[in-house]
Amino acid sequence: MTICPQCGTENDDDVKNCTSCRINMYWAFQHFEELASLREKNALSPRPQSAQFLVQTSKKIDDGPTAPWLRNTIKKFGFKGAGKKVSTISE
Repeated sequence: MTICPQCGTENDDDVKNCTSCRINMYWAFQHFEELASLREKNALSPRPQSAQFLVQTSKKIDDGPTAPWLRNTIKKFGFKGAGKKVSTISE
């Protein structure tokens, strides 16, 4: 089980998006800490709620015809260790 960094929901290790807030899990593990720190510096919630239309759209996409292919790819390669983290802000 993997804990979503945005909302804290437990997800299966092979999910593409969090089952609750629908954030992309690969992106979240690569960039969430940077985004949370920027949000805190600007007096915004570090863990925002996803807009309902985004949650619904994401669920429709996951249930679409490509979902089995995506799930198999994520199971095969995982998402936490995939790729090299690249900073989205200048240091």
